[in-house]
Amino acid sequence: MIGLKFELSQMSCPHLSGIAALLKSAHPDWSPAGIKSAIMTTADLMNLNNQPIQDERELPASLFAVGAGHVNPSKANDPGLIYDMQADDYIPYLCGLGYSNARVTTIVQKRVSCSNIPSIPEAQLNYPSFAITLSGNVTKSYTRRVTNVGDANSTYTVNINTAPGVSVTVSPSTLMFTAVNQKLSYQVTFIPVGSPPNQFVEGALVWNSIRHSVRSPISIKYV
Repeated sequence: MIGLKFELSQMSCPHLSGIAALLKSAHPDWSPAGIKSAIMTTADLMNLNNQPIQDERELPASLFAVGAGHVNPSKANDPGLIYDMQADDYIPYLCGLGYSNARVTTIVQKRVSCSNIPSIPEAQLNYPSFAITLSGNVTKSYTRRVTNVGDANSTYTVNINTAPGVSVTVSPSTLMFTAVNQKLSYQVTFIPVGSPPNQFVEGALVWNSIRHSVRSPISIKYV
């Protein structure tokens, strides 16, 4: 997931830690995953001159340079939707990595028997981003679950910034919420189309409502 999380330098780490503490104070019921989601999905992609953020070569920065973007604390405090995760959500992934029952039990602080739990790949975790590998004509689908932390009655419509060489479909394409903290799921399908121009391509999946824009970066590696 390098590049889709924050690039932590000596200065950005304390800044983000302070922002995370601020969000936890304002939203004490949010999990660490929810706080990370709020920060990532509301990050800015434009600089103060309203131009794309640049890398050290003065070229538009890629996901591997800028991550999800530049943190915007005000937007993060009111993200609209969050991608939440609890310790139990990691169990199928940890078991799939081949960890022993004892190690998984230590991590999640509850007894676990991996033989009874279907494993999942990393890309299936409920992250606020997508980092996937495609090869040949193999189609891949993943499920995400969002929690409404904005207006009780709100409707979100999806918009896809398609990465070159891939078709991305989302079902359903509209999410309709009727309560705060209501959770809804959607499925994203990645379909290779033609030949990609580069080994790595990027795009974004954005849920838009009247008041909010919830952006998930997409990084795709072709092998």
